[in-house]
Amino acid sequence: MSQRLDYNKIAPLGAKALAGVYGYVKQSKLPPMLVDLVYLRVSQINNCAFCLDMHTRDLLRKGESAERLALLQAWREAGDLFDSRERAALAWAESVTRVAQTGVPDEDYQAARSVFEEQELVDLTIAIGLINTYNRLAISFRNTPQAVADR
Repeated sequence: MSQRLDYNKIAPLGAKALAGVYGYVKQSKLPPMLVDLVYLRVSQINNCAFCLDMHTRDLLRKGESAERLALLQAWREAGDLFDSRERAALAWAESVTRVAQTGVPDEDYQAARSVFEEQELVDLTIAIGLINTYNRLAISFRNTPQAVADR
């Protein structure tokens, strides 16, 4: 796989704007590991090799367990390996990412609101939108995953 183009060089102001949103999410009250799990789960849904590689490496570096990473895609079947806020965030991320299929139904919203304050839910949704944008850029322009580049 070879990169089609470098959108960071071609549209530096656009890349800077996305980085600003990333900075906003980082300063939110959301736990960083929760956000990183959501980034990885959304990247799994979108099959973004570049982001899968990057977020897996980030989570491992931050001390996330291999067991939780291995079961993230099947988190609903992982018992109490993921806590209630993580499960709610992952469910919300799936519903919002698959908006064309789900329409983000009221029951999904209510489930998320039962564990997240309004500000947290808005910030989480911004994070989900951001990673979906990054996934689309990386897939469309064939960003090379570090695992491939290192070979």
